[in-house]
Amino acid sequence: MATKRPHPSAAAPSADDDDPVDPSDELMFLALGGGNEVGRSCHIIQYKGKTVMLDAGIHPAFDGLAALPFYDEFDLGTVDVLLITHFHMDHAASLPYVLAKTPFKGRTYMTHPTKAIYKWLMQDSVRVSNTHRAPASSTSTSANDGGAIAQLYTEADVLQTLPQIQTISFNTTHTHAGIRITPYPAGHVLGACMYLIEIAGLSILFTGDYSRENDRHLIPATIPRGLKVDCLITESTFGISTHIPRAEREIALMKSITGILGRGGRVLLPVFAIGMAQELLLILEDYWTRHPEYQRFPIYFASALARKCMVVYQTYIDSMNDNIRSKLHSGATTGPWDFEHIRSLKSLDRFDDVGGCIMLASPGMLQNGVSRALLERWAPDPKNGVVITGYSVEGTMAKEIMKEPDSIPSVMGQRNNPSLAPGRKIGEEKTMIPRRCTVQEFSFAAHVDGSENRAFIEEVNAPVVVLVHGERGNMMRMRSRLLGLGKFKVYSPANCEEVRIPFRRDKVAKVVGSLASTYTPTGETIGGDVKRPRAEGDPQTISGILVQSDHKLSL
Repeated sequence: MATKRPHPSAAAPSADDDDPVDPSDELMFLALGGGNEVGRSCHIIQYKGKTVMLDAGIHPAFDGLAALPFYDEFDLGTVDVLLITHFHMDHAASLPYVLAKTPFKGRTYMTHPTKAIYKWLMQDSVRVSNTHRAPASSTSTSANDGGAIAQLYTEADVLQTLPQIQTISFNTTHTHAGIRITPYPAGHVLGACMYLIEIAGLSILFTGDYSRENDRHLIPATIPRGLKVDCLITESTFGISTHIPRAEREIALMKSITGILGRGGRVLLPVFAIGMAQELLLILEDYWTRHPEYQRFPIYFASALARKCMVVYQTYIDSMNDNIRSKLHSGATTGPWDFEHIRSLKSLDRFDDVGGCIMLASPGMLQNGVSRALLERWAPDPKNGVVITGYSVEGTMAKEIMKEPDSIPSVMGQRNNPSLAPGRKIGEEKTMIPRRCTVQEFSFAAHVDGSENRAFIEEVNAPVVVLVHGERGNMMRMRSRLLGLGKFKVYSPANCEEVRIPFRRDKVAKVVGSLASTYTPTGETIGGDVKRPRAEGDPQTISGILVQSDHKLSL
């Protein structure tokens, strides 16, 4: 079990730091997941007796309870509001567990597109979990050995807890238990949002995963100009590294893909079923339309889930950028998500594996499912190629395959991999499969790079910055870069490392009622008449009844 521990000082203390601070004026931040790691994002913020939970994901490199955030380190029954930024598994997949199997009784919010896709994703995750569970005789529980997947929740849990989730729209403000929340577009994926959280006059902006890149279908992350923020909680996925310009990445990607096809191979693109996959589909469709010489090579998108979720994409076209909206309103007979050169593939049973092709298959981390089955099938042939386009989490096969190992372990069983030794059963000692296929990476992960993240942090100009969602090395480099600017206090807590951030602020009461009619801030008053002018700094005492409501004071 992890142990909560205090976080070291984020910067050299100032003279003011010697003054005592009322504990009620401290913002408490606790990462239950996503601290010095990418995966199982879940953070707690607490201020003035109000508690907000940010995201509820799982870690893609682990299974069962090991994949959860450290929920046993905090009483979820005290959480007032739970905010989900987007539908990806590492940000939302433990929500059914929280709603069905913990003492949590607060209110849950996400955007309309997020909830629509979340439903399908969670149901699919349960089915995949059931499909790839080892037989009862297996006692293995490691995520990396193909052992049993301990089921965290059932499909019934997903459906029964859906009514507990309230939907909200971008740029609208909602209040619950004295907590004001406003979502803003975050880019990244359809429906992804940042949250502005306001508690007792303190403003906290949580970015979640965000992107400021102009891609082919999403609106970049945007917040109102001049927005006042006291504390910024931001991702640090890529640390200080900088992406290659978008146009150059697209050219390099297509050169790699066509090169593999040219040598008679098959191309495997592991992707999340929803998110970056849609961006890649737009890139491939555009290229195939402009290059008829490649149209003899089929492009497959292997995901029954994606076909369901494409209905959501077609429904929320008005939430996308001008590139998509203009295609809808151009009068064309086909919509922006109707593809001519891409075929949907419901299962590998319907796949005629003959000749060169491109296959987009989920999951993106290559842990199991269609993408892992195809990797194990195609890896021994040097003509074939794997192209990684998303961020790969430590401990997953997607990360390991980029190291170009000589062999990879089989986890899919003889049913999906004809190359396994005859008679071998799932759960027995693994067969290793030779890896002779090529492996290349072209990042299209919809996350800000180091330069974009720094520019956004400086634009927001919050005095306190908390870094999350980054491997330790990347996070430390970003922290050092920001501290070097000398403008921010910067924290980068590990999981279960409690941070307490003081926010000294004057307490202001609004004078109301009959007292307001006899009081003027510029001089002493008697019966409404000014007796004498009051010099600036001259103390003045008034008396009345002080009333507090949701941290607002009235006299």
